[in-house]
Amino acid sequence: MKGVKLKTGVLLVNLGSPEEPTESAVRAFLRDFLSDRRVVEIPRILWLPLLYGLILPFRPGKVTRKYQSIWSDSGSPLRVNTETLADAVSQSVGMVGKGDTLEVRSAYSYGQPGIAETIHAMQDSGCSRLLVIPMYPQFSSTTTGPVYDQVAELWGDSRDHADCRIIKNYFNEPGWSAAIADSISNFRREHGTGDALLFSYHGIPQRNVDLGDPYQTQCEESSRLIVEHLNLEQSKWHHAYQSRFGRARWLTPDTSNTLVELARSGVQTVDVVCPSFAVDCLETLEEIVEENAEIFVEAGGRELRYIPCLNHSDEHVFFFRDLIQRELNLESKIDADA
Repeated sequence: MKGVKLKTGVLLVNLGSPEEPTESAVRAFLRDFLSDRRVVEIPRILWLPLLYGLILPFRPGKVTRKYQSIWSDSGSPLRVNTETLADAVSQSVGMVGKGDTLEVRSAYSYGQPGIAETIHAMQDSGCSRLLVIPMYPQFSSTTTGPVYDQVAELWGDSRDHADCRIIKNYFNEPGWSAAIADSISNFRREHGTGDALLFSYHGIPQRNVDLGDPYQTQCEESSRLIVEHLNLEQSKWHHAYQSRFGRARWLTPDTSNTLVELARSGVQTVDVVCPSFAVDCLETLEEIVEENAEIFVEAGGRELRYIPCLNHSDEHVFFFRDLIQRELNLESKIDADA
């Protein structure tokens, strides 16, 4: 209604990371993350003894060393990149109309600041409606699912709460696939074109897909859409999944195995991009840049060249700005107020 001033909150949600690169902080983070029923679907009676008896006592030391190899003076790369992106999106969107404003914040499914406390703070600041954007281009019950769960739990005992919408996925948004394609083109324009391009997505257990999780289909479609922008021949690109955990069967082909096969087939330089990650984090900066680069070279390749995530690039900021404006119907509102 004309003359009514509204405040809308936009919440960018990422997975999270430890508070610091120490064993105690990593153990606390892993405990929260791996206790989520969405992340590990093994019956509690079987999983919790394994989690508390084997994984939490022994795995944090190894994971801590991984975090220490990528930690910066500013902190965890995932948190730094997520918060920088949120700040840039906030500045890009700015004022909605005549006095109507947006408040853009970031939060994490695991770690601080959490989803519930951030939404409470946004409501306390006057936000009467919320747009929650999980920073996962492809939907999975293991990543986006917990965001839905935590928001639903927050409203469970509420007598009144803000009007809220959650973005399920954005893998098929033309602006997103074009931004990924542009990042690949720009990288190759500056560094030359590698012998092959590998799309490496975070993996999930095959059982999840068998039960109906759409993640694999959306990852495959993501690669197809990006390649369509690049106009690449089928023989010049490959699709794989990384970050296996445990003994269960995970999505294939596996990134490490694919890199070994590429090296043994004569590929000397491979360019790797990770379209399931919005910002760079442990899985890209350590697992790809360090671990898998070593695997590729040991198998006979010369160089693995990592193409960074979109992070807080202008293209990424503009994509989120346009997504927010469309989902909140802000463009027509701005035009009406002009």
